[in-house]
Amino acid sequence: MARVELVAVTAFGLEAVVARELKNLGYENTEVQNGKISWTTNEEGICRANLWLRCADRISLKMGEFEARSFEELFQQTKALPWEEWLPVDACFPVTGKSVKSQLHSVPDCQAIVKKAIVERLKDTYGVSWFEETGALYAVQVSILKDTVTLTIDTSGKGLNKRGYRQMAGEAPLKETLAAAMAYLSYWNPDRVLLDPFCGTGTIPIEAAFIGQNRAPGLARAFSAERWTNIAEKHWRKAREEAEDLWQRNEELAIYGSDIDPAALRLAREHTREAGLEGKIFFQRLSVKEVRSRFKYGCIITNPPYGQRLGTAEEAETAYRELGEVLERLEDWSLHMLTSLPKPERFIKKRWDKSRKLYNGRIECHYYQFFGPKPPKDAKNNL
Repeated sequence: MARVELVAVTAFGLEAVVARELKNLGYENTEVQNGKISWTTNEEGICRANLWLRCADRISLKMGEFEARSFEELFQQTKALPWEEWLPVDACFPVTGKSVKSQLHSVPDCQAIVKKAIVERLKDTYGVSWFEETGALYAVQVSILKDTVTLTIDTSGKGLNKRGYRQMAGEAPLKETLAAAMAYLSYWNPDRVLLDPFCGTGTIPIEAAFIGQNRAPGLARAFSAERWTNIAEKHWRKAREEAEDLWQRNEELAIYGSDIDPAALRLAREHTREAGLEGKIFFQRLSVKEVRSRFKYGCIITNPPYGQRLGTAEEAETAYRELGEVLERLEDWSLHMLTSLPKPERFIKKRWDKSRKLYNGRIECHYYQFFGPKPPKDAKNNL
């Protein structure tokens, strides 16, 4: 099989998480940069990465990288790349782009030149003067950073956060990729109880359940590259069969979500059904101050209100104080929360043990972790 270089595009702050995911898939030699991780694999790796990566935004095929400070350089070096190895004569290949701190700063002009260069290359290959673009989608991306041009083809189609279970979203929804990262970074495992007391439409509990069952998040959806003629259907079939075999459907889980919003809880239950997780996650209408648990050594993983997009700052602070009281009651539990609110220890009444900068959409946040005692090795929470 041919060797290809892939790029996993990520939100800032999640690069190390995605690199760890790739290592777990067996890809050791990764290159980590801001917002992306690169590695070399084969066509089968395109299938596996799209099916399995929980925290990446999308997977792109890298066609080439070079320096260009003029439109002529951009045109000639783009044309020199072997586009015909991937784009068939009927390929639909729109071009999008971005430019940061570069002499070629007009993005529309750069997109047009890259498109023209690809067309000229394919004209020479296929001997035609016009391309109908009625076939599969090969979305080309041109990214220019400090005069370095990177050209890629998107293999995913819809963003990888689109798992297929959330057809409707509530207000200010948390992306599935970020929710999965929060669960990963907590080091929660199925032997422990998980609670989200601000569960909204259920994204954190559902993503945690996928992790707990070792379920590939992309199993219920399709990808652009599935229609590509030069990736044999057998590679997709093998990757999906592997994912089905590794899915631990009968894994015992104790995952709970609560919220005060009945409309959000209705969506949470609907999303749980769509995800095939009925009986694995339990939701309850409950205010934070009412939260109790008979379990020990559990994990609270949550995205409480920030007082920005929803509610007021005063309401948010009250919620944090109540969350702190919950942690006092559940003295052997751990708390992992994402917030843009500075210095949450003011309300939690405990110094956080670890903090990591993450972005919830365009909002700069921190993922604060308050670790409780480690559970005994032979304990399984009386599940």
